[in-house]
Amino acid sequence: MQLEADERIDQLQTKGIKIIQSSNVFAFSLDAVLLADFAEVGKHSRVVDLAAGNGAVGLFVAPKTAGNVTLVELQPRLADMARRSVLLNHLEDRVDVLNIDLAQTWDHVAKDSVDVVTCNPPYFKVRPGDVQNPNAALALARHELTTTFDTVARIASGLLKTGGKAFFVHRPDRLEELLHTLKQNDLAPKCIRFVHPKANREANMVLIETRRSGKPDGIRILPPVVVYGENGEYTPEVAAQLHD
Repeated sequence: MQLEADERIDQLQTKGIKIIQSSNVFAFSLDAVLLADFAEVGKHSRVVDLAAGNGAVGLFVAPKTAGNVTLVELQPRLADMARRSVLLNHLEDRVDVLNIDLAQTWDHVAKDSVDVVTCNPPYFKVRPGDVQNPNAALALARHELTTTFDTVARIASGLLKTGGKAFFVHRPDRLEELLHTLKQNDLAPKCIRFVHPKANREANMVLIETRRSGKPDGIRILPPVVVYGENGEYTPEVAAQLHD
């Protein structure tokens, strides 16, 4: 597999998946691993991963299903990295990459045809005076420059079959807005799990499970994910997702 000068291959040992990475444009982090683990994917689920980046979440989910997985990514360089990672893992027979704006996904994947949608979207709104990453690729991945969470939720809802599930990872400080936006787009929040860097620290991520056209009540709050123990090492749960 030919790599660019700034690229490397990292492997998530738990799933045997290799990912082409570049710190100059994008490298997956723990949020992608946690989201892929959190997502409930059936043996034959049809899956779409929106805002796929270099393909990490979709590729980590792919071993859970014998169904097709589609990765949707706007940035050409990242989409190319994702395609090469698909080939690297010999998944080209059922994993494809769409280099498009996620708002155009319905033009390529039929509405009401998907069992599971996953998304690790840009976390940060764009406000006047905000300082953004000078690296354009990283700024697009982290800031809502080309999409919004409302667009993400609308596209995810349209893709899903009735009763299909969408899974998101995001920032807890936007939780009230996220839940409102999901409900406005016919995605009923069903399960929430907060992620804390340490047991005595505030949550810095939230995992959300939703169901299309689900009943509006019955949200479950799962026990939190704690990333690091008092010794500074990964907790057993997180270590198992990364290394075992």
